[in-house]
Amino acid sequence: MKIRYLLIILILFSVVYPQVGVSGIKLKKMNGKTVKLSSYLSKGPVLINFWATWCSPCKKEMIHLDNFQKKYSDKGLSILAISTDSQKSLSNVRSYIRTKKFSFDVMLDPNQQITKKMNASIMPTDILIGKDGSILWKHYGFFPGDEKLIEAEIRSALGLLD
Repeated sequence: MKIRYLLIILILFSVVYPQVGVSGIKLKKMNGKTVKLSSYLSKGPVLINFWATWCSPCKKEMIHLDNFQKKYSDKGLSILAISTDSQKSLSNVRSYIRTKKFSFDVMLDPNQQITKKMNASIMPTDILIGKDGSILWKHYGFFPGDEKLIEAEIRSALGLLD
């Protein structure tokens, strides 16, 4: 009987722990301030985009992500672009973002701690996280046409029916 209770507790812990772990992630904004992922999740689902300035598909995808941010932010969606560029190339990140004037927040991960934690080994990687902190969807790479798939997943996370 005690073993059964212990197993139930372990199962519940394994289900809840990853969600708490993801929402507790601390992100560094370009201005140097730190913010928790949970502050974005309190508004609704979050699409995290891991990218780098050397990644051409990343830059193409970011145009679509900017459109999604503008289209769905009033429904609760937040898009966070996390740069995986090294400490040496942070000036490239800042100048690129400044010229593009994207509407989503850009974070920095020069030591790739968040990248490793979220298993984002391919650029770009998109991770859609539900308001409850659960990972709803992951996508690696970007090819023209993928924006339709991304938007369908965003709409699903927001509970929008076609």
